[in-house]
Amino acid sequence: MELRPNRIKRKLANGEVAVIVSGLTHPDDIDAIGPLGLDGAWLEGEHGASDPAEIGNLTRACDIWGMTSVARINKNDQGMIYRTFDRGAQAVCVPHINTKAEAENVVQGGKFAPIGQRGLFTSRQGYGVDNYLQVANDETSLFVLIEDIAAYENLDEILTVDHIDSFFVAPSDFAASMGHIGNIDHPDVQAKINGSLEKIVNSGRTAGTLATNDNVARFVEMGVKLFMTPSGPWMAAGAAQFQKNAGIA
Repeated sequence: MELRPNRIKRKLANGEVAVIVSGLTHPDDIDAIGPLGLDGAWLEGEHGASDPAEIGNLTRACDIWGMTSVARINKNDQGMIYRTFDRGAQAVCVPHINTKAEAENVVQGGKFAPIGQRGLFTSRQGYGVDNYLQVANDETSLFVLIEDIAAYENLDEILTVDHIDSFFVAPSDFAASMGHIGNIDHPDVQAKINGSLEKIVNSGRTAGTLATNDNVARFVEMGVKLFMTPSGPWMAAGAAQFQKNAGIA
């Protein structure tokens, strides 16, 4: 057997836009959305229910549809990073990366030698793949969240760390770190978010961010290539339109 391709990693390497959908908590959710052609599923392990015991079944559902399984963990811990890969995730997203050293720690936990020091184990993705330990680095993705004002201040150094597939700017925590909790539209917050994205793009690295139908086109024009979008607003918009068409709203 050959290692399954990481769809998002390959698209980003080619300079293409990739879209991850969040809000999926069960393999049946992934099966339901799989035919829509989205690139990846966001498995929420920082604020949601995607713990290690669930990741195996969630990632198996992603594999069926050729979607990249993107697992967000809740701590920049090397053991947690590589255990998440061991359970079958193709990409791991690590929150609150504020320094170059913290970004380097992500790489050390997420890549096999000679790049990093990921613990040697043939993950679920590697079953039947005889050369998994030699080729896994080519099909695993690492995303780091830029979501604090400290990260903005240290961004030039953070961006020098290799083997990170996307530097992902997260708006809500960014606003909170600036003293504007719940107000991501504050002009100062928007200036720092846009400034972070522009710096990432101008450095030649891949920028990512949370996006909706209303703002994704603007981000694409800025050069952002990776998007996470929640499924909830799509369902809400569809439900509202249906009720309107039915004359009950």
